[in-house]
Amino acid sequence: MGRLRVVHLVDDTTAGGVMRVLDHILTSHALSRDADHELRVVDRYGVLADRVRADSIVSHLAISWRMMPLVATLRAFHPRTPLVHVEHSYTEGFVAANVTHTRRFGLLLRTAFRLFDRTVAVSHAQGRWLERSGAVPAEKLTVIQSCVDLSGFRALAPVDRPAKILGAIGRLDRQKGFDTLIKAFRQINRSDLALHIYGEGAEEAHLRHLAQDDPRIRFMGFASDPLNAMEAVDAVAMPSAWEAYGLVAIEAMAAGRPLLVNPVDGLVDHVTHGAILVSERSVDGWRREILKLAEGTPPVQSVCTRQNHAFEEVFAASWNEVFRVLCSECRGDLTTYC
Repeated sequence: MGRLRVVHLVDDTTAGGVMRVLDHILTSHALSRDADHELRVVDRYGVLADRVRADSIVSHLAISWRMMPLVATLRAFHPRTPLVHVEHSYTEGFVAANVTHTRRFGLLLRTAFRLFDRTVAVSHAQGRWLERSGAVPAEKLTVIQSCVDLSGFRALAPVDRPAKILGAIGRLDRQKGFDTLIKAFRQINRSDLALHIYGEGAEEAHLRHLAQDDPRIRFMGFASDPLNAMEAVDAVAMPSAWEAYGLVAIEAMAAGRPLLVNPVDGLVDHVTHGAILVSERSVDGWRREILKLAEGTPPVQSVCTRQNHAFEEVFAASWNEVFRVLCSECRGDLTTYC
């Protein structure tokens, strides 16, 4: 069997979770054993000019009606090449918070996803929603939880004390729910606690207004090195309104930091690995959970999450299996392009 050539398509290279996952794919030794992975940037509102020479093509595109010409030409130019789409964005929580015309949105997803041989959900919760909503039939759906190299986070000293510095790491966007976090934190009358917010985005001015110059709340800017940000905090909060998976969650647990999450979408996946579910998504609910961490010893983190390499190994094995099955179905000879 010859080596596979896998081309990953993106339409947005802004620093964030998608690009971090792709960087991991491109540099993972486990994924490079049987395949060469390449990245190609495309114009989301254009069409392909010619065929992509590859044994399999993986879309990391943000699906929309304006992007459908690109997706359609991708399928038309590659009738026999296995096409995979990774859904990094849309979730049940996203629809509830952002979509008015749900039937039209459902039609978009069904129309787009049927052009791919396989759709990959990045969390079990997202996968269940995609199947339940009728967007993707079960036989064409695979769940592969997103991953990055966690070795650096595992090397950090774990927190074994009450959490005095709470971290919020991510884009300053309404999706992340940092407004709820700031309101909850400001209701706690303890001068020994601090909230460090890492990130940049359109909501920064609004969040600074909510913070009201509280000296305990610090806006740290963009975290160019996630390891430094994680090392500086005692616990991590993810009060997102929607979240397909949440790389910060596995990084926090790998680093031995207690993790608070809203009960939404892919964040629920992390509970089995030690995340603490904030069952009441209100300001008061978050205030109570923050106080619990500050007043007592943090819960013992999952040994599985912190100590071994199961996340990276499962991620690589799952992707290798997807390529093996799809390319085998495409043809018996894997040395020539479909």
